[in-house]
Amino acid sequence: MNWWRKLKKNPLAKIGAIILIIFYLMVIFADFIAPYDPYVSQTDGSLLPPTRIYLNNQQQEFIGPHVYPTTQGPTDLDRGDRLLNVDWDNPSPIKLFVEGTPYQFLQIKLPLPPTFEETEIFGGFTVNKHLFGTTGEGKINLLGTDEQGRDQFSRILFGGRISLFIGLIGIAISFPLGMFIGGIAGYFGGWIDSILMRLVEVLMTIPGIYLLVALAAVLPPSLSSAQRFLLIVLITSFIGWSGLARVIRGQVLSIKEQEFVQSAKAIGAGPFYIIIRHILPQTATYIVISATLSIPSFIVAESVLSLIGLGIQQPDPSWGNLLSLASNASIIVLQPWLIIPPALLIILTVLSFNLLGDGLRDALDPRTVNKS
Repeated sequence: MNWWRKLKKNPLAKIGAIILIIFYLMVIFADFIAPYDPYVSQTDGSLLPPTRIYLNNQQQEFIGPHVYPTTQGPTDLDRGDRLLNVDWDNPSPIKLFVEGTPYQFLQIKLPLPPTFEETEIFGGFTVNKHLFGTTGEGKINLLGTDEQGRDQFSRILFGGRISLFIGLIGIAISFPLGMFIGGIAGYFGGWIDSILMRLVEVLMTIPGIYLLVALAAVLPPSLSSAQRFLLIVLITSFIGWSGLARVIRGQVLSIKEQEFVQSAKAIGAGPFYIIIRHILPQTATYIVISATLSIPSFIVAESVLSLIGLGIQQPDPSWGNLLSLASNASIIVLQPWLIIPPALLIILTVLSFNLLGDGLRDALDPRTVNKS
């Protein structure tokens, strides 16, 4: 386990891993952590800034963390600011584990063929407790509200489910395909290798983002977000396996000449058994590193498509379509809290995967892994 000790000594890789663990735990338990339903609008709550938390009431008496009911008021025509109506007479205490909108805890739904509609895999159980919230009329909007009056913090948590898991699902589809095609090409060689590598070269010449935009643009508008999400994953996976197949093929060319492969042949093992059982496991180091470094590309692809309106569509949230508000200059100037959080989360996620991937590459380097 020298590689594990070496990885733990890499501070940047540890930071990346910790950030990713926190992000994935937060989106998995978004129903519990989010204080509000991401699809429900607050009355007169459009484009509210992040809620200010107070400790003292208006008489300067300490009453603990609390907020005040806030709604949008008239617009200041001279400055362009939207004034706020604050009810200073009704403080709303902030509490942990408050009752709120009921939800299905640990419910698992997946889009399954042939219709690709969301199908319940595990129903979970009904819970109405949330990590935090208020016990009065006031609302706590940590990151403000959007133009529909929906809590931005809750929408970011639920949007992270799509943006974070699209990478994991993408490599789960593309990597087995790339490994298998590369393994067959490298092991058999000859005309099989030539045909498969020409196919790989054709796919590698296709500009990924333009293909995504073209295919996403022709998708029928009647598709649900679950169906659109699955199609985006399939599209990105279809063009994402070719580079891996080429590298695996090169590794297999050298591995198949080693003694343990020749021994397996001598005892009568079949070619596909040898490829899957003996050769591909020898490429595990590269596969782990490559998978870690490939996930950000799927996240960025989904974000770009959603940003330009071809990915996950409103009202379903994803970090990409939350960031699409950046196309409105007035939003950037007057409501920056709608733009900065999703942008920072995408940057941190991509950076964390890259830091972890670099750490794994150094830790699993065969030239150093056996050193003390």
